[in-house]
Amino acid sequence: MTLRPTALRTYVHAVTRKRGPRACAATLPLDPRFRGGDETVKAAPRRRSRLLALVAAFVLLALPARAVTIDRVVSPGGIEAWLVQDHTLPIVTLELSFRGGAATDPAGKSGLATMTAALLDEGAGTLDSQAYQGREEDLASSIHFSAGADYVSGGVTTIRKNLPAAFELLRLALNEPRFDADAVARIRGDVIAETARRLENPNAIASRVWWRNAFADNPYARPTDGTASDLAAIAEADLRQFVRDRFARDVLKIAVVGDIAPDELKALLDQTFGALPRQAAPAALPEVTVRNGGVLLLVKKPIPQSVAVFGQPGIKRDDPDWYAATIDNYILGGGGFASRLMSEIREKRGLAYGVSSYLIPLLHSGVVYGTVATQNDRVAESIALIRQQWQRMRDEGPTAEEIADAKTYLTGSFALQFGSTGSIAGIVLQLQQDGLGIDYLDRRNALLDGVTLEDARRVARRLYDPAALAFAVVGTPTKLTPTREVTASGL
Repeated sequence: MTLRPTALRTYVHAVTRKRGPRACAATLPLDPRFRGGDETVKAAPRRRSRLLALVAAFVLLALPARAVTIDRVVSPGGIEAWLVQDHTLPIVTLELSFRGGAATDPAGKSGLATMTAALLDEGAGTLDSQAYQGREEDLASSIHFSAGADYVSGGVTTIRKNLPAAFELLRLALNEPRFDADAVARIRGDVIAETARRLENPNAIASRVWWRNAFADNPYARPTDGTASDLAAIAEADLRQFVRDRFARDVLKIAVVGDIAPDELKALLDQTFGALPRQAAPAALPEVTVRNGGVLLLVKKPIPQSVAVFGQPGIKRDDPDWYAATIDNYILGGGGFASRLMSEIREKRGLAYGVSSYLIPLLHSGVVYGTVATQNDRVAESIALIRQQWQRMRDEGPTAEEIADAKTYLTGSFALQFGSTGSIAGIVLQLQQDGLGIDYLDRRNALLDGVTLEDARRVARRLYDPAALAFAVVGTPTKLTPTREVTASGL
């Protein structure tokens, strides 16, 4: 399969970090897509050495556009990776994921996956936290781990001459994490403090209220980063059990981009991942659909403008209607200033700075999700307009002109996502997670172009249901009658 980016840049993680224990371990996003495999919580900030900073400054220069081939590489031990070779610069990036993330956290211990991910580079093997991070910096390398609802992810970026040593650090983190008491206490405190800070953020509160209402007693209702009481209950034994249960070869996906040949990669794959268990522990999660549609939940908070999130049942990534749904969503709310929601709410009436909608495919569910923020006395009007546009899309569907414009953007802009080794590795990893096939990027634009007007209208009738559209609002809106008021307690 061939990728044809307009420019190829080499990506180096270059986030400042001092040697020794971190001041803050968890950076937790507001974007709800972290609940799936495509967007995940960055549980560990990355380091920057002087050398890495210099390398980053040099390699971020654009290289000429050219074809990039994805090869399937299988080690003698049966470890598979998808490889994009780029020998222009001596940099290699590996991204990996294990299926089974925070949705597998035991009841009463939400945040276990996030805490585990945050602690993997806080000491491993014979190296304590300071020694591990110091070694990483000395190697001009960056190792990171993250946790979302469906996956635990990680990766390493390093210069070519340090490949074996950097991959050995990755091996230690996955196979021999220390979970030293001082590191566990520090990271637990960091995550609890960050969670408390987030719960002062209206966007985070609205998101959590919406997901709790939508999924009730299903694991997707729980916050990926956990609650303070659940985080306090996590013991060292829980962390070790999570690693034993989830880090296994049958649920492992690997993408590699950079200055490395297939034969060299094969040896490193076996050295790095060969000792992992063959199979992960069973973690069967039920298929689930968004529930409790049609409600409007209000959390009163004295802020100048209200924040609202809204959503309804969506579709999963393997649904045959995915491409038509992608076009419909672009037209409704995913296309920025080209979308109907933005036109009606911002351009025509100036009610909000921005409004948007997304398709969120989870392993066991699908969600159509959106966000808006507006003045307290204009919230009711904004919500009414969103409902109207939802109904219009269901009843009328898109126009032929809107579909043509959406296809032009979605196919034409896709190459811009391939701007760095990190972004390429992330996309190649996503292809594996979604089961799209190694030739998918050669087929993607044709799949979008093949959506007909009738397809898009049929899927709009199937997908968009104003009666199922639920809202969670945080603020002090006027002229708005909620289904019920709720509190942020327990989030």
